[in-house]
Amino acid sequence: MTTVALVAPAGPVAPERLERALAVLGSWGLRVHNLVTPGSRPFRYLADTDAARAKLFTEAWLDPEVDVVLAARGGYGTQRMLDLLDWPALRGAGPTVFAGSSDVTALHAAIHEHLGLPTLFSPMPAGDYWDEAGGEHLRRALLEPGPVTLPGTEALVPGTARGRLTGGNLSLLAAGVGTPEQGGASGGIVVLEDVSEPVYRLDRMLTQLLRSGWFAGVAGIVLGTWTRCGDPADVRALMLDRLAPLGVPVLAGVPFGHVEGSLTVPLGVSAVLDTAGLRVVTGAA
Repeated sequence: MTTVALVAPAGPVAPERLERALAVLGSWGLRVHNLVTPGSRPFRYLADTDAARAKLFTEAWLDPEVDVVLAARGGYGTQRMLDLLDWPALRGAGPTVFAGSSDVTALHAAIHEHLGLPTLFSPMPAGDYWDEAGGEHLRRALLEPGPVTLPGTEALVPGTARGRLTGGNLSLLAAGVGTPEQGGASGGIVVLEDVSEPVYRLDRMLTQLLRSGWFAGVAGIVLGTWTRCGDPADVRALMLDRLAPLGVPVLAGVPFGHVEGSLTVPLGVSAVLDTAGLRVVTGAA
């Protein structure tokens, strides 16, 4: 039986959301270790102190019975605990699957950098956009792993690219510039999404990543959802303005991120981006 440790590396989890998460995971036939606690919450937007959140994440990762560490929700705060994690100890524990999205983009980057492991950019069972369709895609990724096809709707820049999938939430990627975990996108296919960010802020964050050299050597770009980010036509125009000059294929409209029915995107795995087929296929590079 697969064992999942449910953790809260960022924001607090409402009791009713936690009950929902535990019920869903249990219905999948998983053994669940609940490591989401009320915590002391030094700030109301954090699930617990940085040290406590780091301790619980470490406890989950080092537990030999745990196969998957799953973030219950995002919010804010993951970056605050990264320097408190004992990466050599985590590396010594062997491979574990990590899943989550949004603010925990910071943990995806850190796990890739320090542990060299693939991860799953996925819906979270106590998150705002959790639904049955997104949950089913995550369930299959956890219990029936294999090649994944991620469909898009529009080729902003045509072409084909091969590389490892990387990226995640645009805000967190921009916020991570200059930190130890934030490498670059060289040779990778970058996936990007965000929520509730006006177009000018998306512009600012993309420009920051461009000017910092983060996109240098990127092989391709996959754009997810931009929920509540303004007029979709304006978002599209911005993506063309900022990303087309990179001269790499750009596929838009892949349904992942802050949206119901979100797909689970494997990060750190090889993939082929084919804009003619409007798709990304993992395990094909």
